[in-house]
Amino acid sequence: MPRKLTMTSKNAPRSIPRGHSESPPKLYSYPKYWAECFGTAPFLPMSRKEMDTLGWDSCDIIIITADAYVDHPSFGMAVIGRLLEAQGFRVGIISQPEWDTAEPFKALGKPNLFFGITGGNMDSLINRYTADLRLRREDAYTPDGVPGKRPDRSVIVYSQRCREAFYDTPIVIGGIEASLRRIAQYDYWSNRVRRSILMDANADILLFGNAERALAELAHQIANGKAVKEIWDLRGSALVKSSIPGYWTEIDSARIDWPSKIDKIPNPYDFHSNKNRGVKENTNDSMAVRIIPLPLQRKADFNARLSYIRLPSFNKVVNDAPLYAHASRILHQEANPYNGKVLVQKHGNQDIWVNPPPIPLDTDEIDWVFDLPYQRKPHPNYGDSKIPAYDMIKTSVNIMRGCFGGCTFCSITEHEGRIIQSRSESSVIREIEKIRDQVPGFTGTISDLGGPTANMYNLNCKSSKIQKSCKRLSCVYPSICKQLNTDHSSTTQLYRKARAIPGIKRVAVASGLRYDLALKDPEYIKELVTHHVGGYLKIAPEHSEGKTLSMMMKPSISAYDEFKTLFDKFSKQAGKEQYLIPYFIAAHPGCNTQDMLNLSLWLKDHEFKPDQVQTFYPSPMALATAMYYSERNPLEKVRYKGDKISVCKDIDQRRLQKAFLRYHDENNWPMLRLALAHLGRKDLIGTQRKHLIPPEKKIPNRSRQNQSQRSRRS
Repeated sequence: MPRKLTMTSKNAPRSIPRGHSESPPKLYSYPKYWAECFGTAPFLPMSRKEMDTLGWDSCDIIIITADAYVDHPSFGMAVIGRLLEAQGFRVGIISQPEWDTAEPFKALGKPNLFFGITGGNMDSLINRYTADLRLRREDAYTPDGVPGKRPDRSVIVYSQRCREAFYDTPIVIGGIEASLRRIAQYDYWSNRVRRSILMDANADILLFGNAERALAELAHQIANGKAVKEIWDLRGSALVKSSIPGYWTEIDSARIDWPSKIDKIPNPYDFHSNKNRGVKENTNDSMAVRIIPLPLQRKADFNARLSYIRLPSFNKVVNDAPLYAHASRILHQEANPYNGKVLVQKHGNQDIWVNPPPIPLDTDEIDWVFDLPYQRKPHPNYGDSKIPAYDMIKTSVNIMRGCFGGCTFCSITEHEGRIIQSRSESSVIREIEKIRDQVPGFTGTISDLGGPTANMYNLNCKSSKIQKSCKRLSCVYPSICKQLNTDHSSTTQLYRKARAIPGIKRVAVASGLRYDLALKDPEYIKELVTHHVGGYLKIAPEHSEGKTLSMMMKPSISAYDEFKTLFDKFSKQAGKEQYLIPYFIAAHPGCNTQDMLNLSLWLKDHEFKPDQVQTFYPSPMALATAMYYSERNPLEKVRYKGDKISVCKDIDQRRLQKAFLRYHDENNWPMLRLALAHLGRKDLIGTQRKHLIPPEKKIPNRSRQNQSQRSRRS
């Protein structure tokens, strides 16, 4: 039973749960499982025949993945598989199984410990559908790019089939598809709020984020005989609970940031008694209550380390869009692994218990992960088939993880966290040498030396104390935090050392650049522009209008202008003709047709004619998705009476906003003419430089007469 906030208990434990420790074991420090005697597999087996060759009678863990198996550190199934192998476990892989029956999931037999299920490097729905909900023509993670080799909602489907195949085998789900659905989340594809994926998948536990730390601990505990339900306090995990552990204090999210409402609402400080636990939930959550009149900011006597935040229930967020935005706001506020609390959300008669995020890997640990014995190529079963995603990254090197940018439309922060985890120089150099020596047909070019963001390598908070207490959603918005280290010298030094490796002719930087951050270190920009730009550099201003940029948590367009000035200056000094390739988003929450017109005029004024443009894609759990669904801004305290933000949901309006980005495409001119007329801007239609698009061509009288005659004859 959750305690009253102002109560104390003499018998309450004073230490934090074991799984919540801020000093977890090193990944490489665990005593190895007995199966280490089988050694390292050339490739993790995908068939019984391969298992026989290795001398295995069974697998300890079987990974089910929606991607083709590529034994490379850029592919999640390879990282997880090799990590578990290094712990001594026998790991098999079932890649892209047919899902009509459970038979393909029995291909490697019953795992001794558990199934590990992932939707792959991409969310299965984003992988299959465009932002306009059209089917994509290619799946880059499938041999020869063939689409349709994975089911929609792969994690749910695969989990259900595993449960059919071996009912009593534990199921662990993870990867980005599961990670972004750990609580109730808005689902763009069905246009409704869905419950936690744990409920639909019928899985035993969910691991979110980069899950090496949680997975190593979980695997060893299961191997030592523990049931998954006993491992409820593991950082970076979520699971279903029917009751709350004793001695924990419940803090309703209302005490942190409650949306104000005119009509009467249930008391936000409701606590649940044992006799009411297990009673079917109604939309009002009316249960026995203890009123706590004090605001949370005032001193209260309770053990903060044994407290959790109760989010609005699934039933509530389904029926109340502002409450959904409020829950999203709380989720993101509790994302710091050093101060984030357990989150609990009621789903019917049960609770989803979400532990704090995992403690980031230290440099020696992330080096160890990247130094595992990857073959760095696809499994031989694929023969001569080409896997587009592998061809794209086979000569690229990931130097870090995480992103502290906090862009509201992006899922990187939600998945990998805000704290940057960087590899050592020596680890990066070793990987470049492996690429040089192992990749067939290597030409001497490293295609990318980067990560989620190209220039966040070794950039962290100057104070570990401040970092552990900080709840900022971004270190660079609305301005760059004064506590953030912005010295890019370690990145510059890494670039120079990479270029000096024998056999390396060129090192490109193709990852997206945070240009407002780069402005803090012009020497880095000079190094980048002089040696690592092959004519074009991708950057993402995303928009020109301040109102829309504030909804994205992106810097002012003036930062782009400052960066372009330095880019052009250093390109000229290097004797190179080079160009910036800016990326922009249409139909982002907070952006209306007038904003897109202004962006279109900005593009024309800067002589940009974008070919590749994107429409906002509401991915699960992103803050911008909460904006899209609720029409409220969760970057501020959510209010029922507050002004709604502009949200473009109509498919034709979304296409119109995208058309403004491609104002130069004549196929878009008819709809743009109508839009300009509606906006009262017909003055932008004409043939002069000041005009945005040309007028409709008039058909000569004779041509119109002939056309009329042809119409009558037909």
